[in-house]
Amino acid sequence: MSNITSNTAPHADEQTRPDQVSFWQALKLWFKLGFIGFGGPAAQISLMHRELVEQRRWISERRFLHALNYCMLLPGPEGQQLATYMGWLMHRTKGGIAAGVLFVLPSLFFLIALSWLYIAYGHVPLIAGLFYGIKPAITAVVVHAVHRIGSRALKNNLMWAIAAASFVAIFAMNVPFPIIVATAGLIGYLGGRYIPHKFTVGGSHGQADKSYGPALIDDDTPTPEHAQFRWSGLTKILAAGGVLWCVPMAALTLRFGWDHTLTQMGWFFTKAALLTFGGAYAVLPYIYQGAIGNYNWLTPTQMIDGLALGEANPGPLIMVVAFVGFVGAYVQAVFGPDLQFLAGATAAVLVTWFTFLPSFIFILAGGPLVESTHGNLKFTAPLTGITAAVVGVILNLAVFFAYHVLWPQGFAGSFDWIAALMAVIAAVALVRYKRNVIHVIAVSAVIGLALKMFMTSAG
Repeated sequence: MSNITSNTAPHADEQTRPDQVSFWQALKLWFKLGFIGFGGPAAQISLMHRELVEQRRWISERRFLHALNYCMLLPGPEGQQLATYMGWLMHRTKGGIAAGVLFVLPSLFFLIALSWLYIAYGHVPLIAGLFYGIKPAITAVVVHAVHRIGSRALKNNLMWAIAAASFVAIFAMNVPFPIIVATAGLIGYLGGRYIPHKFTVGGSHGQADKSYGPALIDDDTPTPEHAQFRWSGLTKILAAGGVLWCVPMAALTLRFGWDHTLTQMGWFFTKAALLTFGGAYAVLPYIYQGAIGNYNWLTPTQMIDGLALGEANPGPLIMVVAFVGFVGAYVQAVFGPDLQFLAGATAAVLVTWFTFLPSFIFILAGGPLVESTHGNLKFTAPLTGITAAVVGVILNLAVFFAYHVLWPQGFAGSFDWIAALMAVIAAVALVRYKRNVIHVIAVSAVIGLALKMFMTSAG
Protein backbone atom coordinates (compact mmCIF):
# COMPACT_ATOMS: atom_id res chain seq x y z
CA MET A 1 0.00 0.00 0.00
CA SER A 2 1.23 3.49 -0.73
CA ASN A 3 -0.95 5.26 1.85
CA ILE A 4 -0.34 5.37 5.58
CA THR A 5 -3.14 4.31 7.87
CA SER A 6 -3.29 4.17 11.63
CA ASN A 7 -4.54 1.24 13.69
CA THR A 8 -4.34 2.91 17.06
CA ALA A 9 -7.16 3.92 19.34
CA PRO A 10 -8.28 7.57 19.14
CA HIS A 11 -6.52 10.10 21.34
CA ALA A 12 -8.31 11.83 24.14
CA ASP A 13 -7.32 15.04 22.42
CA GLU A 14 -10.25 16.77 20.76
CA GLN A 15 -8.37 17.05 17.48
CA THR A 16 -9.01 14.37 14.95
CA ARG A 17 -6.29 12.29 13.39
CA PRO A 18 -5.20 13.57 9.94
CA ASP A 19 -6.49 11.85 6.84
CA GLN A 20 -4.40 9.41 4.90
CA VAL A 21 -1.59 10.98 2.90
CA SER A 22 -1.15 9.84 -0.69
CA PHE A 23 2.24 9.58 -2.34
CA TRP A 24 1.40 12.54 -4.59
CA GLN A 25 0.41 14.72 -1.65
CA ALA A 26 3.72 14.00 0.00
CA LEU A 27 5.55 14.60 -3.28
CA LYS A 28 4.23 18.17 -3.38
CA LEU A 29 5.68 18.83 0.07
CA TRP A 30 9.10 17.36 -0.75
CA PHE A 31 9.18 19.45 -3.91
CA LYS A 32 8.35 22.57 -1.89
CA LEU A 33 11.02 21.86 0.73
CA GLY A 34 13.64 21.47 -2.00
CA PHE A 35 13.06 25.07 -3.09
CA ILE A 36 12.74 26.76 0.31
CA GLY A 37 15.30 24.82 2.35
CA PHE A 38 17.71 27.71 2.92
CA GLY A 39 19.86 28.30 5.97
CA GLY A 40 21.71 25.05 6.57
CA PRO A 41 20.72 21.82 8.36
CA ALA A 42 19.33 23.43 11.52
CA ALA A 43 16.93 25.60 9.51
CA GLN A 44 15.98 22.71 7.23
CA ILE A 45 15.24 20.38 10.14
CA SER A 46 13.21 23.09 11.83
CA LEU A 47 11.28 23.62 8.60
CA MET A 48 10.51 19.90 8.30
CA HIS A 49 9.44 19.78 11.94
CA ARG A 50 7.02 22.64 11.40
CA GLU A 51 5.56 21.11 8.24
CA LEU A 52 5.42 17.45 9.29
CA VAL A 53 4.87 17.59 13.06
CA GLU A 54 3.25 20.89 13.92
CA GLN A 55 1.09 21.84 10.93
CA ARG A 56 0.24 18.63 9.07
CA ARG A 57 0.69 16.14 11.97
CA TRP A 58 1.88 13.42 9.63
CA ILE A 59 4.26 12.16 12.32
CA SER A 60 4.49 12.62 16.09
CA GLU A 61 7.16 14.63 17.85
CA ARG A 62 8.71 11.54 19.41
CA ARG A 63 8.88 9.55 16.18
CA PHE A 64 10.33 12.56 14.35
CA LEU A 65 13.10 13.02 16.92
CA HIS A 66 13.77 9.30 16.99
CA ALA A 67 14.47 9.38 13.25
CA LEU A 68 16.50 12.57 13.57
CA ASN A 69 18.75 11.08 16.24
CA TYR A 70 19.60 8.24 13.88
CA CYS A 71 20.39 10.67 11.06
CA MET A 72 22.65 12.66 13.41
CA LEU A 73 24.74 9.51 13.96
CA LEU A 74 25.37 8.98 10.25
CA PRO A 75 27.95 10.50 7.95
CA GLY A 76 26.24 12.71 5.42
CA PRO A 77 23.77 15.62 5.37
CA GLU A 78 21.29 14.99 8.17
CA GLY A 79 18.61 17.26 6.66
CA GLN A 80 18.49 15.32 3.41
CA GLN A 81 18.69 12.00 5.27
CA LEU A 82 15.80 12.99 7.53
CA ALA A 83 13.66 13.88 4.50
CA THR A 84 14.54 10.50 2.97
CA TYR A 85 13.62 8.74 6.22
CA MET A 86 10.26 10.50 6.47
CA GLY A 87 9.43 9.72 2.85
CA TRP A 88 10.44 6.07 3.31
CA LEU A 89 8.44 5.65 6.52
CA MET A 90 5.31 7.00 4.87
CA HIS A 91 5.53 5.55 1.36
CA ARG A 92 8.13 2.81 1.24
CA THR A 93 11.31 2.94 -0.84
CA LYS A 94 9.80 5.08 -3.61
CA GLY A 95 8.76 7.65 -1.01
CA GLY A 96 12.25 7.78 0.47
CA ILE A 97 13.91 8.15 -2.91
CA ALA A 98 11.47 10.85 -4.01
CA ALA A 99 11.88 12.85 -0.79
CA GLY A 100 15.68 12.60 -0.83
CA VAL A 101 16.06 13.43 -4.52
CA LEU A 102 13.69 16.40 -4.44
CA PHE A 103 15.53 17.74 -1.39
CA VAL A 104 18.69 17.97 -3.52
CA LEU A 105 17.56 18.43 -7.14
CA PRO A 106 16.63 22.16 -7.09
CA SER A 107 19.94 23.09 -5.46
CA LEU A 108 21.84 21.05 -8.07
CA PHE A 109 20.23 22.97 -10.94
CA PHE A 110 20.77 26.30 -9.18
CA LEU A 111 24.42 25.54 -8.45
CA ILE A 112 25.16 24.46 -12.02
CA ALA A 113 23.76 27.78 -13.26
CA LEU A 114 25.51 29.83 -10.58
CA SER A 115 28.80 27.99 -11.08
CA TRP A 116 28.69 28.75 -14.80
CA LEU A 117 27.94 32.43 -14.18
CA TYR A 118 30.75 32.56 -11.64
CA ILE A 119 33.42 30.90 -13.78
CA ALA A 120 32.39 32.74 -16.97
CA TYR A 121 31.72 36.20 -15.50
CA GLY A 122 33.40 36.16 -12.09
CA HIS A 123 35.82 38.94 -13.05
CA VAL A 124 33.07 41.36 -14.05
CA PRO A 125 33.25 44.30 -11.58
CA LEU A 126 29.70 43.71 -10.33
CA ILE A 127 30.36 40.06 -9.48
CA ALA A 128 33.82 40.81 -8.08
CA GLY A 129 32.37 43.47 -5.80
CA LEU A 130 29.70 41.15 -4.46
CA PHE A 131 32.25 38.44 -3.68
CA TYR A 132 34.55 40.98 -2.03
CA GLY A 133 31.88 41.40 0.62
CA ILE A 134 30.81 37.77 0.74
CA LYS A 135 34.26 36.30 1.49
CA PRO A 136 34.71 37.91 4.93
CA ALA A 137 31.16 36.84 5.79
CA ILE A 138 31.96 33.24 4.85
CA THR A 139 35.00 33.32 7.13
CA ALA A 140 32.68 34.46 9.91
CA VAL A 141 30.20 31.70 9.07
CA VAL A 142 32.91 29.07 9.55
CA VAL A 143 33.98 30.68 12.85
CA HIS A 144 30.33 30.53 13.87
CA ALA A 145 30.29 26.81 13.03
CA VAL A 146 33.31 26.28 15.30
CA HIS A 147 31.51 28.09 18.11
CA ARG A 148 28.23 26.27 17.58
CA ILE A 149 29.66 22.76 17.39
CA GLY A 150 32.31 23.41 20.03
CA SER A 151 29.82 24.69 22.59
CA ARG A 152 27.91 21.42 22.20
CA ALA A 153 30.82 18.99 21.97
CA LEU A 154 33.61 20.32 24.21
CA LYS A 155 32.11 19.66 27.63
CA ASN A 156 35.26 18.52 29.45
CA ASN A 157 39.04 18.82 29.28
CA LEU A 158 39.46 15.58 27.35
CA MET A 159 37.17 16.80 24.57
CA TRP A 160 39.15 20.05 24.43
CA ALA A 161 42.37 18.04 24.19
CA ILE A 162 41.03 15.95 21.29
CA ALA A 163 39.94 19.12 19.46
CA ALA A 164 43.31 20.79 20.03
CA ALA A 165 45.22 17.71 18.89
CA SER A 166 43.14 17.43 15.71
CA PHE A 167 43.79 21.11 14.93
CA VAL A 168 47.55 20.70 15.37
CA ALA A 169 47.52 17.48 13.32
CA ILE A 170 45.79 19.01 10.29
CA PHE A 171 47.24 22.53 10.55
CA ALA A 172 50.88 21.86 11.44
CA MET A 173 51.43 18.31 10.20
CA ASN A 174 48.92 18.11 7.31
CA VAL A 175 47.62 14.77 8.58
CA PRO A 176 44.89 13.47 6.22
CA PHE A 177 41.38 14.01 7.51
CA PRO A 178 40.41 10.30 7.42
CA ILE A 179 43.29 9.46 9.77
CA ILE A 180 42.16 12.15 12.21
CA VAL A 181 38.60 10.78 12.15
CA ALA A 182 39.76 7.19 12.62
CA THR A 183 42.07 8.12 15.49
CA ALA A 184 39.38 10.15 17.25
CA GLY A 185 36.93 7.29 16.82
CA LEU A 186 39.42 4.83 18.33
CA ILE A 187 40.04 7.16 21.29
CA GLY A 188 36.29 7.43 21.76
CA TYR A 189 35.86 3.65 21.64
CA LEU A 190 38.57 3.05 24.25
CA GLY A 191 37.39 5.97 26.36
CA GLY A 192 33.83 4.67 26.30
CA ARG A 193 35.06 1.39 27.77
CA TYR A 194 37.46 2.69 30.41
CA ILE A 195 36.34 6.25 31.24
CA PRO A 196 32.71 6.34 30.03
CA HIS A 197 31.81 9.41 32.08
CA LYS A 198 34.12 11.48 29.84
CA PHE A 199 32.29 10.35 26.71
CA THR A 200 28.69 10.92 27.70
CA VAL A 201 28.66 14.54 26.53
CA GLY A 202 26.66 13.52 23.47
CA GLY A 203 23.03 12.62 23.57
CA SER A 204 19.87 12.67 21.62
CA HIS A 205 19.10 15.66 19.50
CA GLY A 206 16.05 16.51 21.51
CA GLN A 207 13.37 15.19 23.76
CA ALA A 208 9.78 14.65 22.79
CA ASP A 209 8.15 16.89 25.36
CA LYS A 210 5.46 18.49 23.18
CA SER A 211 2.27 17.27 21.61
CA TYR A 212 0.55 18.90 18.67
CA GLY A 213 -2.42 16.57 18.72
CA PRO A 214 -2.86 13.07 17.30
CA ALA A 215 -0.55 12.32 14.38
CA LEU A 216 -1.00 10.02 11.44
CA ILE A 217 2.15 8.15 12.53
CA ASP A 218 1.84 8.54 16.29
CA ASP A 219 3.92 7.33 19.22
CA ASP A 220 1.93 4.12 19.48
CA THR A 221 1.33 3.54 15.77
CA PRO A 222 2.50 0.01 14.87
CA THR A 223 5.55 -0.18 12.65
CA PRO A 224 4.40 -0.39 9.01
CA GLU A 225 4.96 -3.71 7.28
CA HIS A 226 7.65 -2.34 4.97
CA ALA A 227 9.57 -0.83 7.90
CA GLN A 228 10.01 -4.10 9.77
CA PHE A 229 13.52 -5.48 9.69
CA ARG A 230 14.26 -8.46 7.46
CA TRP A 231 17.63 -9.80 6.44
CA SER A 232 16.34 -10.27 2.90
CA GLY A 233 15.39 -6.61 2.70
CA LEU A 234 18.77 -5.47 4.03
CA THR A 235 20.55 -7.69 1.49
CA LYS A 236 18.52 -6.27 -1.40
CA ILE A 237 19.24 -2.67 -0.42
CA LEU A 238 22.97 -3.28 -0.04
CA ALA A 239 23.11 -5.16 -3.34
CA ALA A 240 21.19 -2.42 -5.15
CA GLY A 241 23.45 0.23 -3.63
CA GLY A 242 26.52 -1.69 -4.70
CA VAL A 243 25.26 -1.91 -8.28
CA LEU A 244 24.33 1.77 -8.37
CA TRP A 245 27.87 2.66 -7.31
CA CYS A 246 29.80 0.08 -9.31
CA VAL A 247 28.10 0.60 -12.68
CA PRO A 248 28.86 4.34 -13.13
CA MET A 249 32.32 3.93 -11.59
CA ALA A 250 33.11 1.04 -13.94
CA ALA A 251 31.74 3.00 -16.90
CA LEU A 252 33.94 6.00 -16.07
CA THR A 253 37.00 3.81 -15.64
CA LEU A 254 36.46 1.92 -18.90
CA ARG A 255 35.64 5.06 -20.89
CA PHE A 256 38.24 7.47 -19.51
CA GLY A 257 40.67 5.48 -17.35
CA TRP A 258 41.22 5.45 -13.61
CA ASP A 259 43.37 8.60 -13.53
CA HIS A 260 40.89 10.75 -15.49
CA THR A 261 39.42 13.77 -13.71
CA LEU A 262 35.82 12.49 -13.75
CA THR A 263 36.78 9.03 -12.46
CA GLN A 264 38.88 10.48 -9.67
CA MET A 265 36.05 12.86 -8.74
CA GLY A 266 33.70 9.89 -8.37
CA TRP A 267 36.16 8.05 -6.16
CA PHE A 268 37.15 11.11 -4.12
CA PHE A 269 33.59 12.22 -3.36
CA THR A 270 32.54 8.69 -2.45
CA LYS A 271 35.18 8.81 0.28
CA ALA A 272 34.05 12.30 1.25
CA ALA A 273 30.47 11.06 1.63
CA LEU A 274 31.60 8.52 4.21
CA LEU A 275 33.51 11.08 6.28
CA THR A 276 30.95 13.83 6.85
CA PHE A 277 30.45 13.16 10.56
CA GLY A 278 29.41 16.44 12.13
CA GLY A 279 27.90 18.00 9.01
CA ALA A 280 29.23 19.67 5.90
CA TYR A 281 31.73 21.90 7.70
CA ALA A 282 33.47 18.80 9.01
CA VAL A 283 34.16 17.41 5.54
CA LEU A 284 35.18 20.71 3.94
CA PRO A 285 38.78 20.41 5.23
CA TYR A 286 39.00 17.00 3.56
CA ILE A 287 37.58 18.41 0.34
CA TYR A 288 40.02 21.31 0.20
CA GLN A 289 42.93 19.00 1.07
CA GLY A 290 42.06 16.86 -1.93
CA ALA A 291 40.46 19.25 -4.41
CA ILE A 292 43.04 22.01 -3.91
CA GLY A 293 46.15 20.30 -2.58
CA ASN A 294 46.14 16.95 -4.37
CA TYR A 295 44.10 17.38 -7.56
CA ASN A 296 44.31 21.15 -8.24
CA TRP A 297 40.69 21.20 -9.35
CA LEU A 298 40.25 24.75 -8.05
CA THR A 299 42.06 27.50 -6.15
CA PRO A 300 41.63 28.48 -2.47
CA THR A 301 39.80 31.65 -3.55
CA GLN A 302 37.41 29.64 -5.71
CA MET A 303 36.77 27.29 -2.77
CA ILE A 304 35.72 30.22 -0.60
CA ASP A 305 33.51 31.58 -3.37
CA GLY A 306 31.96 28.13 -3.84
CA LEU A 307 31.08 27.94 -0.17
CA ALA A 308 29.43 31.34 -0.49
CA LEU A 309 27.28 30.06 -3.35
CA GLY A 310 26.44 26.95 -1.35
CA GLU A 311 25.34 29.03 1.64
CA ALA A 312 23.08 31.15 -0.56
CA ASN A 313 21.48 28.12 -2.18
CA PRO A 314 18.59 25.95 -0.96
CA GLY A 315 19.38 22.38 -0.04
CA PRO A 316 22.28 20.81 1.90
CA LEU A 317 25.46 22.87 2.27
CA ILE A 318 27.46 19.83 1.12
CA MET A 319 26.08 20.64 -2.33
CA VAL A 320 29.22 22.78 -2.62
CA VAL A 321 30.66 19.56 -4.09
CA ALA A 322 28.68 20.32 -7.26
CA PHE A 323 30.54 23.63 -7.52
CA VAL A 324 33.88 21.88 -7.01
CA GLY A 325 33.05 19.33 -9.71
CA PHE A 326 31.77 21.95 -12.15
CA VAL A 327 34.77 24.27 -11.80
CA GLY A 328 37.30 21.44 -11.89
CA ALA A 329 35.93 19.87 -15.08
CA TYR A 330 35.18 23.24 -16.73
CA VAL A 331 38.66 24.69 -16.18
CA GLN A 332 40.38 21.47 -17.23
CA ALA A 333 38.06 21.24 -20.28
CA VAL A 334 37.81 17.48 -19.89
CA PHE A 335 35.59 17.24 -22.99
CA GLY A 336 37.58 19.75 -25.03
CA PRO A 337 37.56 23.58 -25.23
CA ASP A 338 34.21 23.72 -27.05
CA LEU A 339 32.30 21.68 -24.46
CA GLN A 340 33.38 23.28 -21.19
CA PHE A 341 29.84 23.84 -19.90
CA LEU A 342 28.88 20.24 -20.69
CA ALA A 343 31.99 19.02 -18.88
CA GLY A 344 31.20 21.12 -15.83
CA ALA A 345 27.53 20.12 -15.71
CA THR A 346 28.40 16.43 -16.15
CA ALA A 347 30.94 16.59 -13.33
CA ALA A 348 28.45 18.38 -11.06
CA VAL A 349 25.87 15.65 -11.61
CA LEU A 350 28.43 12.88 -11.12
CA VAL A 351 29.83 14.19 -7.85
CA THR A 352 26.31 14.77 -6.54
CA TRP A 353 25.45 11.14 -7.35
CA PHE A 354 28.51 9.73 -5.60
CA THR A 355 28.15 12.09 -2.62
CA PHE A 356 24.49 11.34 -1.87
CA LEU A 357 24.18 7.67 -2.84
CA PRO A 358 25.56 6.46 0.53
CA SER A 359 22.95 8.54 2.37
CA PHE A 360 20.11 6.75 0.60
CA ILE A 361 21.68 3.37 1.40
CA PHE A 362 22.13 4.28 5.08
CA ILE A 363 18.47 5.26 5.44
CA LEU A 364 16.85 2.50 3.41
CA ALA A 365 19.08 -0.19 4.96
CA GLY A 366 19.15 1.15 8.52
CA GLY A 367 15.60 2.48 8.80
CA PRO A 368 14.06 -0.91 9.72
CA LEU A 369 16.67 -1.36 12.45
CA VAL A 370 15.78 2.05 13.87
CA GLU A 371 12.05 1.36 13.70
CA SER A 372 12.54 -1.90 15.62
CA THR A 373 12.90 0.15 18.80
CA HIS A 374 11.46 3.53 19.72
CA GLY A 375 13.89 4.29 22.52
CA ASN A 376 16.12 7.34 22.25
CA LEU A 377 19.28 6.89 20.18
CA LYS A 378 22.42 8.41 21.69
CA PHE A 379 25.77 9.31 20.22
CA THR A 380 28.16 6.46 20.75
CA ALA A 381 31.48 7.12 22.46
CA PRO A 382 33.43 6.91 19.16
CA LEU A 383 31.16 9.50 17.60
CA THR A 384 31.59 11.73 20.65
CA GLY A 385 35.35 11.61 20.06
CA ILE A 386 34.90 12.29 16.35
CA THR A 387 32.66 15.28 17.04
CA ALA A 388 35.34 16.79 19.30
CA ALA A 389 37.96 16.26 16.59
CA VAL A 390 35.64 17.90 14.06
CA VAL A 391 35.84 21.14 16.06
CA GLY A 392 39.59 21.20 15.53
CA VAL A 393 39.44 20.58 11.79
CA ILE A 394 36.75 23.22 11.30
CA LEU A 395 38.91 25.70 13.24
CA ASN A 396 41.68 24.89 10.77
CA LEU A 397 39.26 25.65 7.95
CA ALA A 398 38.48 29.03 9.54
CA VAL A 399 42.21 29.82 9.72
CA PHE A 400 42.62 28.72 6.10
CA PHE A 401 39.81 30.98 4.92
CA ALA A 402 40.93 33.92 7.06
CA TYR A 403 44.45 33.77 5.63
CA HIS A 404 43.26 33.90 2.02
CA VAL A 405 40.69 36.62 2.71
CA LEU A 406 42.81 38.92 4.89
CA TRP A 407 46.10 38.43 3.02
CA PRO A 408 44.92 37.92 -0.59
CA GLN A 409 48.51 38.18 -1.91
CA GLY A 410 50.00 36.16 0.96
CA PHE A 411 51.89 37.42 4.00
CA ALA A 412 54.25 39.27 1.69
CA GLY A 413 51.33 41.41 0.52
CA SER A 414 49.25 43.95 2.43
CA PHE A 415 46.70 43.16 5.14
CA ASP A 416 43.11 43.84 4.05
CA TRP A 417 41.85 45.65 7.15
CA ILE A 418 38.47 46.39 5.53
CA ALA A 419 37.84 42.68 4.99
CA ALA A 420 38.97 42.01 8.57
CA LEU A 421 36.50 44.56 9.94
CA MET A 422 33.69 43.09 7.85
CA ALA A 423 34.55 39.58 9.08
CA VAL A 424 34.45 40.70 12.71
CA ILE A 425 31.10 42.46 12.26
CA ALA A 426 29.64 39.42 10.51
CA ALA A 427 30.92 37.11 13.28
CA VAL A 428 29.36 39.29 15.97
CA ALA A 429 26.06 39.33 14.07
CA LEU A 430 26.05 35.54 13.85
CA VAL A 431 27.40 34.55 17.27
CA ARG A 432 26.19 37.36 19.52
CA TYR A 433 22.95 38.43 17.83
CA LYS A 434 21.98 35.09 16.21
CA ARG A 435 21.31 36.67 12.85
CA ASN A 436 20.32 34.50 9.88
CA VAL A 437 23.27 33.31 7.76
CA ILE A 438 21.59 34.27 4.48
CA HIS A 439 20.85 37.77 5.75
CA VAL A 440 24.44 38.29 6.91
CA ILE A 441 25.83 37.12 3.56
CA ALA A 442 23.39 39.30 1.60
CA VAL A 443 24.20 42.44 3.59
CA SER A 444 27.92 41.74 3.32
CA ALA A 445 27.60 41.31 -0.45
CA VAL A 446 25.88 44.68 -0.81
CA ILE A 447 28.50 46.38 1.36
CA GLY A 448 31.30 44.75 -0.63
CA LEU A 449 29.80 45.96 -3.90
CA ALA A 450 29.42 49.49 -2.55
CA LEU A 451 33.01 49.54 -1.30
CA LYS A 452 34.39 48.28 -4.61
CA MET A 453 32.40 50.91 -6.53
CA PHE A 454 33.63 53.64 -4.18
CA MET A 455 37.26 52.53 -4.45
CA THR A 456 36.99 52.33 -8.24
CA SER A 457 35.51 55.82 -8.53
CA ALA A 458 38.00 57.24 -6.01
CA GLY A 459 40.88 55.63 -7.90
